[in-house]
Amino acid sequence: MFSMNYGYFRAAAASVELKVADTDFNAGKIISAVKEAAKSGASLVVLPELCVTGYTCGDLFFQKALLESAVRNLERIAEETASLEILIAAGLPVQKGGALYNAAAILFKGEVLAAVPKTFIPNYSEFYERRYFAPAKNLPENSFVFLSEKNPAVPFGSDFIFCEQRSGARIAFEICEDLWSVNPPSTRHALNGANIIANLSASNEIIGKADYRRLLLKSTSARLFSAYIYADAGHDESSQDLVFAGHNIIAENGKILAESALFKGGIIYADIDTELLENERARTSTFSESAALCNEEKPERRQGRHKEIIFSTGEKDYDKTAQFFRAVNKSPFVPDGKDARAERSNAVLQMQAEGLSKRLRHINAKSAVLGLSGGLDSTLALLVACRAFDLCSLDRKGILAVTMPGFGTTDRTYKNARTLAKEAGVSLKEVPIADAVLQHFKDIGHDKETHDVTYENSQARERTQILMDLANKSGGIVLGTGDLSELALGWCTYNGDQMSMYGVNASIPKTLVRHLVQYEADFCGNERLSRALSDILATPVSPELLPPTDGNISQKTEEIVGPYELHDFFLFNIIRFSYAPSKIFFLAKKAFGGIYEPGVIKSWLKIFYRRFFSQQFKRSCMPDGAKVGTVSLSPRGDWRMPSDASANIWIKEVEEL
Repeated sequence: MFSMNYGYFRAAAASVELKVADTDFNAGKIISAVKEAAKSGASLVVLPELCVTGYTCGDLFFQKALLESAVRNLERIAEETASLEILIAAGLPVQKGGALYNAAAILFKGEVLAAVPKTFIPNYSEFYERRYFAPAKNLPENSFVFLSEKNPAVPFGSDFIFCEQRSGARIAFEICEDLWSVNPPSTRHALNGANIIANLSASNEIIGKADYRRLLLKSTSARLFSAYIYADAGHDESSQDLVFAGHNIIAENGKILAESALFKGGIIYADIDTELLENERARTSTFSESAALCNEEKPERRQGRHKEIIFSTGEKDYDKTAQFFRAVNKSPFVPDGKDARAERSNAVLQMQAEGLSKRLRHINAKSAVLGLSGGLDSTLALLVACRAFDLCSLDRKGILAVTMPGFGTTDRTYKNARTLAKEAGVSLKEVPIADAVLQHFKDIGHDKETHDVTYENSQARERTQILMDLANKSGGIVLGTGDLSELALGWCTYNGDQMSMYGVNASIPKTLVRHLVQYEADFCGNERLSRALSDILATPVSPELLPPTDGNISQKTEEIVGPYELHDFFLFNIIRFSYAPSKIFFLAKKAFGGIYEPGVIKSWLKIFYRRFFSQQFKRSCMPDGAKVGTVSLSPRGDWRMPSDASANIWIKEVEEL
């Protein structure tokens, strides 16, 4: 467990003001940027390609005065930042063995740890780097470069990984074109353990390139399960033939964490989650297989051998950090933005419908039966069933919606269920269950005034029996309406609403259910249906198993098991990223600050773990249902857990928070 930094590593990408070929001026600006990054708590700052001299020096790179001044100012940068606990990557030209290299110097606490030369040298279109620089591929192993009397033997090569001890950050470097090549060095860096790739770049700006750059960084970080830090040359480079925009980007596992505006320069920051990256690699078995292949004892793969350089920036207490350079989405299952939510909602509904339509076609079913309560989950199940029947060119009258009023049913949900069925064009059947349940109470000797779990579950099982028998009668299947959040909490009756013949909502969390129903309310094109859906959305979530109070719902789920927005947040981070309770608590405080007090979050987190572990037996025999999101609890797919596993470790950690 990470006690204070939770596996986060703060990185910065900086585009600094410069004057082409004025190394004294440039070094001063670099030093200022490094100090600013260190003051903001960064453990790494990446600067642009050839930033000590400027990228656009042209044939001035052959001038001894420029080369010596670059080294002299590099050492000045090292000296003037020696008191700072921050790893620095700055670009400059380096001479070795009669060749000139475009290199990244890696500095830490006054020492030049290594110099990393550029592997791929572009010599096409507007780029003529081969005129000046040699590629790194011809370097022998274990190379060193003489920079000056002060630094006579600096490790030189493209095979270094810099390991920060406390955070788990393992950093490797490449330079500009290396990223854009067909076989970038970052691939072997990642396969040899690097989880952060830093790129010192001088990428000129042309129309459309920024979009491509974003796509490239997102896809590279996703493919490598890594973070990618891209520091770009700014608009002070020579504009003789090109313009530069200082487009800095920090991406992680397919997402952009931070990005600068074009032509604005400055410093961007991100708190990179190294634990997330390592967990993603561990759960994706093909990553370790690829790494093993890279490291086989074969001559043609020896360049995959890496040297590790250890450094430590000291423990950071993220609980006390004034600013967290990372967005924490309190609704991780739901995308931000109205348009993005609409697009996601339509895609999810389509996938749910496709899954059900395949099952209907396979068994040649012309009928489907579901209990329609007037609540959110059964409403979503009906909407999905309608789409599936349309896909199969089946008459919607083959969908039998059954409303089964019981002891807790209110007029509001009853009327909404009837309206919904009518406006959706499906068949509706009403089967009151009170008499049958009262007879059952008499049979088993249960007092009808004792409103305990037997009182509640008897109703749920009676409803399931009715649905199963009606499905048998019509030659159809029973559609399960329970959602992912209910499965996680075990908020369902075993062999009651837990059971069906196909669970269309099995991988849909409650927070997403609301948006799917809202989407249909917005775009269904039926005013009466839309009004009914809107009223269903405004109805408190309830199983309606206890008698109403003054005609209103008395049993409100979120008052009993907790807010679904919290539980869905816990669920996503526990299952998707395998975070420990302490980290989830830390993130929840960031996400829900001002909404819930820390003590409230802690209490519901404890309840989540207790219920999640104790209710696994219900998930171990859950019905079929297609996975449509990144989290699923199906025992045949994503989640395999013994029903008798102990929650003690997790509960203890929550109690000690």
